[in-house]
Amino acid sequence: MLAKAPSLPADEVIVDLEDAVAPDDKEAARRLAVETLGRGPLGRTTALRVNARATPWWEDDLRAAAEARPDVVVLPKVESPEDVSAAAELLPPGTGLEAQIETARGLAEAERIAAAGRGLEALVFGPADLAASLGVPVLSIGAGASDHALGRVVAAARAFGLQPVDGPHARLGDDLGLVLAARRALAHGFDGKWVIHPSQIETVNRIFTPSPADVERARRILAGARGAARFEGELVDEASRKLAESLLRRAEVLG
Repeated sequence: MLAKAPSLPADEVIVDLEDAVAPDDKEAARRLAVETLGRGPLGRTTALRVNARATPWWEDDLRAAAEARPDVVVLPKVESPEDVSAAAELLPPGTGLEAQIETARGLAEAERIAAAGRGLEALVFGPADLAASLGVPVLSIGAGASDHALGRVVAAARAFGLQPVDGPHARLGDDLGLVLAARRALAHGFDGKWVIHPSQIETVNRIFTPSPADVERARRILAGARGAARFEGELVDEASRKLAESLLRRAEVLG
């Protein structure tokens, strides 16, 4: 999987030391991650997800990350700004951080976490652990996410200039479910979505990339009259211009 990663059309490749690795395999996985990342980037952005601060592997994982020098370190189960700052203290300057919001306390502290600074670049919605923490009776990763939780993560991220990223849809081969989950995340304002298999990349890329028709419509809105006006059968005003500018920024980033 690590050898295949550079050929995939993903914006970010995440090497996982947390939930994907059994406890007895943690040290071996850490050594392999350092060895692999030392050879060069695995994608447009290369990330390493460490174990949570409350685990016995956290500090060794971060020291390994400092050696491997990924672009980004993903911090799971973040519950306070101190979780972010403690990780940053062990990493070289310039290392980006992404904080996963995936516990009840993390969700309650989302705004304070987003304001932590210290190289924080994104808030990532963690659907499975959050569902378990909240007592939602589901058994599939990606199921049971509430509109309230999704919206709160997006609002916290946007308020402090971070990217909001949705978690994965775990049912492989469930193309319709993946499409619906990705569209739901986009409708809430997320910038993208994690995938767990190469077969999911094209679908997620397509849904989060503005269509040529939407890009052209946004340009026509910006080229039109300022203030309130009738445009193609509907009212547009300065708020409409902001929507158009936002869509074009997304298209530029993803283009």
